Formats: sequence, structure tokens, C-alpha cells
Amino acid sequence: MSKNHYCIIMAGGIGSRFWPLSRTDMPKQFLDILGTGNTLLQLTFDRFSRLFPKENVLIVTNEDYRSIVHEQLPQISDKQVLCEPMRKNTAPCIAYANQKILREDSEAIVVVSPADHLIVKLDTFLNEVKKALEFAQENDALLTLGVKPSRPETGYGYIQAETKCVQKNLPNLRKVKTFTEKPDYELARVFVESGEFFWNSGIFIWSLKSIMKAFEKYLPEINSLFNSINHDYYNTSKEQDFINDAFATCPNISIDYGIMEKADNVYVFYSDFGWSDLGTWGSLYEHSEKDKNGNAVSGKDVFVYDVKNSVIKLPDNKVAVLQGIEDCIVVESNNTLLVCKKKDEQMIKQFLHDVKIHKGDEYI
Repeated sequence: MSKNHYCIIMAGGIGSRFWPLSRTDMPKQFLDILGTGNTLLQLTFDRFSRLFPKENVLIVTNEDYRSIVHEQLPQISDKQVLCEPMRKNTAPCIAYANQKILREDSEAIVVVSPADHLIVKLDTFLNEVKKALEFAQENDALLTLGVKPSRPETGYGYIQAETKCVQKNLPNLRKVKTFTEKPDYELARVFVESGEFFWNSGIFIWSLKSIMKAFEKYLPEINSLFNSINHDYYNTSKEQDFINDAFATCPNISIDYGIMEKADNVYVFYSDFGWSDLGTWGSLYEHSEKDKNGNAVSGKDVFVYDVKNSVIKLPDNKVAVLQGIEDCIVVESNNTLLVCKKKDEQMIKQFLHDVKIHKGDEYI
């Protein structure tokens, strides 16, 4: 465990594809989605605190969730919780965290991770991260963790890698050729069959120097907005006001589009560590225990008859009888019931939009 290793956990999203369980005031990263007794944020923090000093783990979240983060992670200090006044995607939140780390250690090696991913093979994952940290320490490189695809998944981004090995001692390290966001099924099938593509986990590893140099080159506007070197407001009472102003004027852009797709020193470190981004009810279904009919059922008093291959999540105080459905999502939370086909779960955002239009913010 090195003192110059830092971790940035991004925990500011609203998890709209997990509606109605995930709500604006309590998104999925703060919920015990997996039924383990710990929220996704707590699981992520625990995962990385095995590799990083706990004081070196930063949580970037929305200002609305500051108190929730402290409640779920009482072991961290105020300065470890970085609050965005508004959502502007991943590049601004990383730029903010970079500046905070810079004032602690300009030689830092950094891992960036979403707060809502599932890692099943923890030991394998931690070992791979260690190797990636060592490579980032020694090279001017921007690494992303890739996952060997097991199926033509249309909900993930893909990374195409060169076939040539970069280092003999790291046979699963490749130079990145292209990034592709969420292809259709036929294209995803071609990707998987080619053997050149990996799922993009959204977990990054780099030195602070390398990522800040990339910001200066590819996102200079964002870089300058968060650089308060002439009037250093970081770690002072003026920090939040300064950050609020920076977010108000910075563009909405992802780190993938803003830097990773443009830089020429991008590498993928691929492995199989049992990863899922838990982005949808379908992904949760895949990782849930199922009964003999393929149903993933959560709820104390749920009675099913002729129900197959469905994900059902109902409150323990709700008695429910379900009959004759197949390949469905059935979820109730906060006086809202969702029933839809698993194959149509991409429509949940549309459902959410329609409910907001007709019923207001109370149900979202």
C-alpha cells in the first residue's frame, strides 16, 4: 500500500435505469441493490481501501448527496468528499479531483472508478490493478481496464486493441486502436467474434502527471477552469464557491470522448474479474440467484405461479401474487410499480420522463 496511490470514486449519478428503486434523492449507488447488507458505494470503497490508504480515497458526488456519503462512509473526512453543484459528466469531476490530489502529491498514481460496479473475482481484480499501477508509475500512459466479452452486449462500450503485446511481462496489456459506444446487436456480435474487442469497464489508471498533461492538450478549457493556481482556493473556505463557478461554465463532456478517444498513449489492460456495471435491471438479473424457473425474486411475501425468467423486487411488507408472466421486470418502490419486458428495459428512461411530465418530481 503506497502513500502516493490515490483513488477517485465517482458517485454523482442518478441511476435512472434502475427506476423506480433508484430515485433522484437516493440513487442506486447509495442502495443495497445486491442484498449484501452494504450499498454499492460501501462495497466500492471497501474494495479500493484494500489497496489504497483510506485517506487517499476521494468521493466525487453531487452536493445533494454530501450527507448520504458521510452517513454511509463515516470513516472518511470532509476533505475527501468533493461536491459537484451540477452534473457535467466525468471529465469535469476528474479535473476537480486532479487539482485536489495535486495539492497533496504531484507524483500521485491514480485509479478512477464508478461507485456502482460489481466485481465478483475480487482477488483477481486487485492483482490486476496492482500491475496497472506499476505500469502507470513507469510510463506516460492512460490505462483503462478492459473485460473479455462473454456475449454480444449492446449496453456496454467497446475497446478495440492492437494484437501486438506491449510488454512481455504483461501479456494482457495492449495499445488501444478505437473506442465504440454501445453498438447494435449485430455489430456487437462482430466485435466479440473478432477477438480484438473488450468491454470498457470505465475504470482508469494513470499518473497524475499524465492525465493533467492530457487535460492541458485535449481539454484546455476545463483544465484552466479548475486550475486556481493564481488564487489557490482549494482546501479553503472559498473552495466550494470556486467549484460552483467552474461547473457553471464548463462543458458537459465525458473523459472518454474528451481525452481517451483522442490521446495516442492509451492502453487497455484486460482481464476477467467478474465485472458488471449494474447499469440495468437486466444486468442485476444476470448476477442474482434464481429459482428453478429462472426467476430472481426479492420480497418476503411474493407468490409466483407459471412465472419464468423474471426479475422481481418488491417490499417485504407487500403481499404479491404473480401468474403467467415471462421475461419481465416487476419492481415496486415508493408507491410506484413498474412492470415491463426485460427486452424493453431501455424504455425505462421514457417511462420516467412520462411520469415526471404527468405527476411531477414526487415519483422520480
